[in-house]
Amino acid sequence: MSLFSQMNVLCPNCGKTQNIAGVGSVNADRRPDLRAAIMDDSFQMMICGDCGTAFRLEPLFNYLEVDKGLWIAAMPGREMPEYIEVEDRAMGVFEISYGERAPAAAKAIGKDLKPRVTFGWPGVKEKLTIDELGLDDVIVEKLKLELMRRLPEVPLGPGTELRLMGGGESALSFAWVQTVGEAQEQGFSVDRALYDEIAGNEAGWAKIHARLTDGPFVDMQKLYMGEGRAA
Repeated sequence: MSLFSQMNVLCPNCGKTQNIAGVGSVNADRRPDLRAAIMDDSFQMMICGDCGTAFRLEPLFNYLEVDKGLWIAAMPGREMPEYIEVEDRAMGVFEISYGERAPAAAKAIGKDLKPRVTFGWPGVKEKLTIDELGLDDVIVEKLKLELMRRLPEVPLGPGTELRLMGGGESALSFAWVQTVGEAQEQGFSVDRALYDEIAGNEAGWAKIHARLTDGPFVDMQKLYMGEGRAA
């Protein structure tokens, strides 16, 4: 089931304490409306009862959609620099819930789940977008790396990410997005044939593939944050 609990947070505008329902877990098989809310950016949006300011809680929940094979630990964007520790904690939760340490019935479900860790709302939304388009998230991250090599301008930096926004049979759309504010800075489209080309070149991308898949945080940004687990 999807779990919510009452919690106190401070309004970022007036600083007054607000008692709100924060999400702890989302079961999208039973609550597809919550998946829809993540996709339209309305999930966990709050209105301050004192000054009327709209603000959004940081993501800090587990997302489950068995029908899609999805299990996502959605974490605050500010925790990304410590992604290895976050990965370890998330996989500990997964192992107890659906992995080797889970009851037999849950373990049977877990065999078909793909555990992932994301940071910030754009990250978790992108995983759901990838699922909707029938794409592979590892290949999408390789595509981003290839695009960064080709683009004349790359505004990647702390707090700014390249995210897949949508697409169709012929093209995929990307945008530079703020991790916390979620504002889009630039957008562009890419021929989907480039995705297919990368998918067909497993040998050429083998080393990058190994780095991207050495943990549940499958995101090209990890390649710019030290040596990773190899260290």
